[in-house]
Amino acid sequence: MLDIKLIRENPEKINELLKRRNPELSIDKVLEIDSERRKIQAQADDLRAKRKNESQKIGMMKKNGENTDSIQEEVRKIGDEIKALEEKQVELDNAQRDFLLRTPNIPDETTPVGTSEADNPTIKTWGEPTKFNFTPKAHWDLCEEKGIVDFERGVKISQSRFTLYRGKGAKLERAIIQFFLDLHTEEHGYEEILPPFMANAATMTGTGQLPKFAEDMYKCVDEDLYLIPTAEVPVTNIYQNEILNEEDLPKYMTAYTPCFRREAGSAGKDTRGLIRVHQFNKVEMVKLTTPETSKDEHEKLTRNAERCLELLNLPYRRVALCTADIGFSANKCFDLEVWLPSYNTYKEISSCSNFGDYQARRANIRYRNKEGKVQFVHTLNGSGLAVGRTFAAIIENFQQEDGTIIIPEVLRKYTGFDKI
Repeated sequence: MLDIKLIRENPEKINELLKRRNPELSIDKVLEIDSERRKIQAQADDLRAKRKNESQKIGMMKKNGENTDSIQEEVRKIGDEIKALEEKQVELDNAQRDFLLRTPNIPDETTPVGTSEADNPTIKTWGEPTKFNFTPKAHWDLCEEKGIVDFERGVKISQSRFTLYRGKGAKLERAIIQFFLDLHTEEHGYEEILPPFMANAATMTGTGQLPKFAEDMYKCVDEDLYLIPTAEVPVTNIYQNEILNEEDLPKYMTAYTPCFRREAGSAGKDTRGLIRVHQFNKVEMVKLTTPETSKDEHEKLTRNAERCLELLNLPYRRVALCTADIGFSANKCFDLEVWLPSYNTYKEISSCSNFGDYQARRANIRYRNKEGKVQFVHTLNGSGLAVGRTFAAIIENFQQEDGTIIIPEVLRKYTGFDKI
């Protein structure tokens, strides 16, 4: 959530940054509400002062034996006016908060300005796109041929875009998860977390999923619970409404969870295979940092995700998302895209985002610095990595002419086999 004080002090700058995302965005309505709210606050304060003076008069008049009926009636009317103003103030507070909750973060000054994903510049590439001396197959065909993913029965059990892993496929999926967790905890210094897979509305609001993206989530009927769309949600909110000490920062946390997304706005996209499904596995990295270190920590987090791909020997590229393409809560984001032969292009496998204090304000996550001042942390996260997409990339990039699929060397101690 944007800082109302920052909006008051720099309205032109905030509007200019928001319009880099979308020309239709503006905080003018927030300023209108804020102006009316402050005017009502001043009126209520004046009336409270008047009521106090009149109440003191009543005391003096009673002491002198004077009749106080008329002045008491006036004080009662003043009280009614104050109550009405307070109710209006609460109404305006709620309207302002709702507007701010639906307003995205302002992009960082270094975020490339653009109008679509076509304007995302490539920062680096690693490895060369895989070339074959035979006609390669798409991962969905290979998975069915090998009996390692049963798409048809996954749909039968649930509905479209749910999958069923079998045999060596299930074991490979589990091996990828274990490899990522071991890498992040043993080499990158993250604490492993196993959070709940459901979260309440306050938690969903804290990281920005609510109220803006309610239609994309699965909600439990008659319960204040949602299936999580990513481990970012519960892990970031571990410290909601808490004050940490500066010496406890940065906090590095990683978690494996299944992720659930209705993706109501993505009908017709990537309908085959494992690229866009309603339930998928992911290992997430989350950081809580001081404002001074968040940019450096963002780069380190992105490198941690890149290391996963490099150890798997999967070609990838890093792109910087432009202002029109960064996530709702992010101020800067790098996407890592892995090479997928079936698409003859790169596909997103990790988004590494810096949120500044945007999520921390919503979730009320603060820290006390060395001078004793309490301020908001900065939050960051990134996929390390999306497991199903990693699975698909391995199947496609390491397929052989004889129909076998080679398992990357770093995974073999987890799978117990070196090919499928």
